[in-house]
Amino acid sequence: MLVKSKNGTGEYLNEMNIKKTPIAGLLIFEPKVFTDARGAFFESFNKKVFDEATGGQFEFVQDNQSLSHKNVVRGLHFQNPPHAQGKLVRVIKGAALDVAVDIRLSSETYGQYFSIELSEENGWMFWIPPGFAHGFKSLEIDTIFSYKCTNYYAPESEGTIRWNDTTLNINWGSSDCLVSEKDINGQEFHTFASHFHI
Repeated sequence: MLVKSKNGTGEYLNEMNIKKTPIAGLLIFEPKVFTDARGAFFESFNKKVFDEATGGQFEFVQDNQSLSHKNVVRGLHFQNPPHAQGKLVRVIKGAALDVAVDIRLSSETYGQYFSIELSEENGWMFWIPPGFAHGFKSLEIDTIFSYKCTNYYAPESEGTIRWNDTTLNINWGSSDCLVSEKDINGQEFHTFASHFHI
């Protein structure tokens, strides 16, 4: 789906290609990048475009940013209702393999994952609605990762599924990863009881 944004006079300023994925709800936003002798410009977020693609039911309330060394894995994280978070993520510098796991109980794709490479070169944004566990692996030195979140951080509601869970069998490219103790001790998927329903 190609969506165009306008200025106040009705003139088209930019356009963004929005792609669906094999898992319902997950969307890829591909902005049009304008380049010239000075460098490059693209629109990284447009509320009208986002609302048209997602039904206008989400508001972003918090932006997060992380810096990760090469081969760092962060995830798989989520927040339970009523503090569930949707995330619009992108890479500002470097590159990352981004992963979303469907944890919506009544979903036809429950327990399945989708992965995509996000980079400063492609400028893509990945929309992960509530009901997914999210993680990523940094593919380059000092990768800067940005998240726009639809709910505030609520530590009492957060959960972690083990990044290398054998049931999910996520292809991270290699097992030689730097992972926090919290994520190493994440819950195994076969013991996980989801609180999410479609």
